[in-house]
Amino acid sequence: MTQPNYLIVGHFTADVTPQGRIAGGTVSYTAPIARAFGHEVGIVAATAVGESLLSVLLPYAQLSVRQGTHTTTFENIYDHGKRTQYLHHTSLPLSAADVPSGWMNAPLVHIAPLVDDLDYDIVHQFPGATIMLTPQGWMRRRDDNNRVHFKRFFDEKVLRKVDIVIMSKQDIAEAPELEQEYAPLVKHLFVTDGERGGTYYHQGTPEKYDAVPVTEVEPTGAGDVFAGALLASLPLLNHDMRAATKVAARLAAYSVTRQGIENAVTPQEIQEALALARQE
Repeated sequence: MTQPNYLIVGHFTADVTPQGRIAGGTVSYTAPIARAFGHEVGIVAATAVGESLLSVLLPYAQLSVRQGTHTTTFENIYDHGKRTQYLHHTSLPLSAADVPSGWMNAPLVHIAPLVDDLDYDIVHQFPGATIMLTPQGWMRRRDDNNRVHFKRFFDEKVLRKVDIVIMSKQDIAEAPELEQEYAPLVKHLFVTDGERGGTYYHQGTPEKYDAVPVTEVEPTGAGDVFAGALLASLPLLNHDMRAATKVAARLAAYSVTRQGIENAVTPQEIQEALALARQE
């Protein structure tokens, strides 16, 4: 295995749809983005033995997979625009012990829990890295009927350790006070709000950013595209967070105009977004 410079730690999922099982999870959306930016991508995940859907990631990343009985499996049911989410199966949990030793020095690390399936201590294992956390998976629990519900996540040690936290207004709809509780603890906090843009907190100080207006076709994965593009663009923009925010917002907007993980954004769109961010 070669040393990746963009490491994603999080569970790969199988999403149940009327058309059958499809690949999902943060790793599935962010790996193609990071690769399109030119990064060498490594993924640490867990699935069932022989999970065939993993093949969609092979063009984009090296894989280190913990194998068990199940692949984490979600089903989303929509009724008049309201989503009910079910978690049918969970993979084995992940910890720092699952990360290949040669990957511990990756300069860009994305911690991406999906359903309380990562050890919190993993954020302390990457000295010198820029660490981004998308905490939605630490904000989920399931009941006895497999239905997914909100779970409050607040761990000061974790929040102070990571460099970037990205979450959506929807993630914290049941505990909106978390936005103000996280803000003074995290160096860079982003609270996204779809077509309304979002708020970027730099060491607790808020500033709004705008979304790029587009005609939405499929919103799934837009938050993951935003997160992946933000982290992937930072070293290409001299770690200018505001410039990276503009790139991330533009590419997330492009991603909702089409369907499919592999079609989220194109290399040409990435280069255009980087060029615009450098000019502004």
